[in-house]
Amino acid sequence: MKIGTFMMPLHPPSRIPHETLKEDQEAIILADQLGFDEAFVGEHVTDLAENVTSCMMFLASVASATKNIKLGTGTINVPNSHPAAIAAQVAMLDHLLQGRFIMGISPGGLMSDAEVFGNFDRDRLEIFVEGINMVLDIWNGEPPYNLTGKYFNVSTARSMILEIGQGAILKPFQRPTPPIVVTAVAPFSKGVTAAAERGWDPISANFLLPKWVKTHWGSYTQGCETAGRSASSANWRVAKSIFVTEDDDALAKRYAHTSEGPYHFYFKQLIRKLVGYGGRSNLFKADQSEPDDSINADTVAPKLVIAGSVNSVVDQILALREEIGDFGTLLYAGHDWKDPALAKRSMQLMAEQVMPKVNAAIGA
Repeated sequence: MKIGTFMMPLHPPSRIPHETLKEDQEAIILADQLGFDEAFVGEHVTDLAENVTSCMMFLASVASATKNIKLGTGTINVPNSHPAAIAAQVAMLDHLLQGRFIMGISPGGLMSDAEVFGNFDRDRLEIFVEGINMVLDIWNGEPPYNLTGKYFNVSTARSMILEIGQGAILKPFQRPTPPIVVTAVAPFSKGVTAAAERGWDPISANFLLPKWVKTHWGSYTQGCETAGRSASSANWRVAKSIFVTEDDDALAKRYAHTSEGPYHFYFKQLIRKLVGYGGRSNLFKADQSEPDDSINADTVAPKLVIAGSVNSVVDQILALREEIGDFGTLLYAGHDWKDPALAKRSMQLMAEQVMPKVNAAIGA
């Protein structure tokens, strides 16, 4: 099993943006130094708590400071941009990283972003499908393109001077496309099935109960079967909030499960968005008859954050794998560094002690 990281990232909005952005950069650079295989970063335009406004710009800012780690968008919110802009920007970033790029895509889940970009009351899934299809058509085609859709049009027919390069959009370094992944945030995700049919792979979100994460494998295999390709657990990424201490289980649980640490804030913020506004209380319930008012950071954090000493975390990861099935990459969810020393040490212990023990147990 490989180790990666996935950060939304989410910080208290009272923190200074340039400080949190520097912290997030430092987390990616540290992950690279520790041998993490991948790092995904999200984006939102209208959220002061999630202040990476462009995941591609952010990844470009750490491209030259990292050496081996693959950098992924988590995700490009396709309805909020023009396909030509996405195609060109992804291609440039893929060339900057020379193959260390993974393209994560989605319709976007933040409703204030949807509103500000004018697609709040529109079929964002339909916009997403048209948008990503046009991105792929641009890469697979040649100028002047002449693509016409319900929401977007792409053409350089009136202004192309091809002999000097004008009117052509850059193609990516990885051909025909970079690896494409989608993030699954719903039980029994139909999106995962549709993605698998197209050759794309899933990331299961870190805020889902294991019961619902398990359903993503069935969705993925269904899509692979339709496409006539083999479903490999090596291509399934599962994100999980994790906090590790050397040997202090009590400290780990205080920092990860109570208001003393940043995980409690993370889930308090997320629950307000997904339950209080988004109508997604089902994500946090094993039994749908549970009342919505039972969902709060105090009850959710202990269920969704793996926390403890090294050996305890190893046991919990193996138990998660036993419950949901085999998967290829465990994505360590990035959280605010409320205590930088504890946060960095947790990442170090995860890479240097937890994962070797997990893989030794799997191998045995």
